[in-house]
Amino acid sequence: MSDDERTSSQVTVTSTTTSSKGMASTTFLDDATYMEDLVTSSTPKSSQETVAKSNSKGVTAKKRQLSLMDMIPSTPSGKKSRTDALASSSPSIGRTVNGVKPFNTIPFNMDKFKESLSDDEKRLLALECETMGRTWLKVLSNEIKKPYFIKLKEFLWQEGVQGPAAQSVGSPKIFPPPSEIYNWSRRTPLGHLRVVIIGQDPYHGPGQAHGLCFSVCKGVPVPPSLKNMYKEIKTDYPDFEPPSHGDLSSWAESGVLLINTSLTVRSGAAGSHSNKGWETFTDAVIDLIDKYGGASLSKTGGNVGHGVVFMAWGSWAAKRVAKLSETKHLVLRSAHPSPLSAHRGFFGNGHFKKTNDWLEKRYGLEAKIDWCKLD
Repeated sequence: MSDDERTSSQVTVTSTTTSSKGMASTTFLDDATYMEDLVTSSTPKSSQETVAKSNSKGVTAKKRQLSLMDMIPSTPSGKKSRTDALASSSPSIGRTVNGVKPFNTIPFNMDKFKESLSDDEKRLLALECETMGRTWLKVLSNEIKKPYFIKLKEFLWQEGVQGPAAQSVGSPKIFPPPSEIYNWSRRTPLGHLRVVIIGQDPYHGPGQAHGLCFSVCKGVPVPPSLKNMYKEIKTDYPDFEPPSHGDLSSWAESGVLLINTSLTVRSGAAGSHSNKGWETFTDAVIDLIDKYGGASLSKTGGNVGHGVVFMAWGSWAAKRVAKLSETKHLVLRSAHPSPLSAHRGFFGNGHFKKTNDWLEKRYGLEAKIDWCKLD
């Protein structure tokens, strides 16, 4: 939420369908491949299953497709580990595409990650381990161990955010609820991301924020900025009928990342968690989107990103995208949709249609966002 909006409003697997507006609507699941999916025990699970079935039935069990790990025999102590063998035997491990390591070759094992944490880190990072989307945790696992982030988590602990459970009794009320802070990461897997909309603060009124920028829970009045976004969509798509709610989860599940620059805020105190470390973290998120955003969309493959659309409304958001290549990405800038600034360049910017025109040209018709679908 911008400073303008704070002033103006104190309260305020994959399936594809075609909508009545003629736009493809795709909802993605968090289906990334992890090294932990390949790493097995000393006897591969698939082999164990085959042996068990053969022993019990006296016949050879139906063959199942082997993973790379299944194909690599175990090695004596002192020699290369099976993970090392995979890295040396597979041409994909260790290679880069345009200087970026392919997403599906980045090793990540949740159990080993937790084992690498100190007791203090385990306490502070329980929220991330339990609620952050796996595609994001995989590439942010080193980031969240950095001193600045640990300091941020210490601050949030004192504020009452002490893990994914409800906030501690007697602490200041923090929004969104702990379990929803990383809602954006669960709703929009990194590889399927197509569009990024950057906000500033979460809404700081009761029941509003739920971890998606500009979005509010159903049953809460639609905020002024979002009403103006609806007006602009209707300009681009005249058949659009603005819903009575402000829940943008349908967009998030269709590949639109809705992320605030600061992911938490104290009740009734806009900007109260700014300059505590969230800005550094969300800059790291933008850097990862630059590398991997839309990796699953490109027909050329490679498990690296080939460009997405960034909607940067207002000066705060513009700072976040300043380093991005505008040859690789479509970066759309304008005034913020707040009632105090929307008439200075937001209305008439045509961003929603420009986004779909670019996505269709880059990735095909199925990549377009159905902005009119808000369940």
